Amino acid sequence: MNDYPALLKKYINVLAHEGGSDLHFSTGAHPTIRVSGNLTPMLKEAVLTSEDTRGFLKALVSPEQEKRFIESQEFDFAYESPDNLRFRGNAFFQRGAIGIALRLIPRKILTIKELNLPEILSSFARKSQGFFLVVGPVGQGKTTTLASLIELINTERMEHIITIEDPIEYVFEPKQSLIDQREVGIDTKDFASALVSAFRQDVDVLLVGEMRGPETMAAAVTAAETGHLVLSTLHTNNAAQTIDRIIDTFPGAQQDQIRLQLAASLAGIFSQRLIPRISGGLIPACELLINTKAIANLIREKRTHEINTVIETSSNEGMIDMNRALAELVARGEITPESAYEYSLNPNVLQKLL
Repeated sequence: MNDYPALLKKYINVLAHEGGSDLHFSTGAHPTIRVSGNLTPMLKEAVLTSEDTRGFLKALVSPEQEKRFIESQEFDFAYESPDNLRFRGNAFFQRGAIGIALRLIPRKILTIKELNLPEILSSFARKSQGFFLVVGPVGQGKTTTLASLIELINTERMEHIITIEDPIEYVFEPKQSLIDQREVGIDTKDFASALVSAFRQDVDVLLVGEMRGPETMAAAVTAAETGHLVLSTLHTNNAAQTIDRIIDTFPGAQQDQIRLQLAASLAGIFSQRLIPRISGGLIPACELLINTKAIANLIREKRTHEINTVIETSSNEGMIDMNRALAELVARGEITPESAYEYSLNPNVLQKLL
């Protein structure tokens, strides 16, 4: 019988020592870590059995959480190791056995500058109201970017910040601000309920871990309209797709209303990708949409397909075009042209810039 808490500690130490981001337990495979975007199996460790993955699950979650996982067949959770390393975890079934993915959450919340992100991002944290979204595929640093913005508010202003997360990832220590962190399933029933009740909690800034469903989106947009700063994420590729996704979440009869609300309340949309750096590690490339009068008009008039063109031609207003960002990283010798093409949503335009 293996000592799973001891093995878990050992594998977490390997992950931390290698500077990895993720740890995977999958039946039929060696324990595997992800370092700088690449998966590396621990070949000296035994291939895991279904008994092993269940053992690791028991070491990671409470009996009640395990019961909820068995019922729902997938489960998000947070785990803190005895060495105070914090993880966001997901347990799931694959071919009848348990699989586990753990994402390491750094203790230190890095600044916008330390994350190599554009300084203009700070201006969104300094707004008193509006709806600001950080978008991109899974694993592109959205949560880290939002944590950096929340920490900026925390150090600069006296605000009441409420976060609604599933699970809680970065843990904030109140500095200037009062911060309440609520975990879905433990502190609140769901995102929508927590958002609605936040109006009665004298909140200034809301961080919503993820926009899930029309109720959450409607409540978030309303909060932004009524004098709150709302920060959130969506798994979309770029700004134009994000606006379409939000509007399309609603039934046809409500779409015109949400379109008007979005045009009025949106502050900006930031899309980011973490790209392998030639010198090692990852570096972000990004797109930034700022909701100017021109953008608001395009949203109201159902002309979101024209948004990409406006972003491309509005760098003087602070907007950032993803292809230009990629071309700049290639010019600075940070990333290869191949990587730039791989992450570009419009390689034909990128070709002209390289």
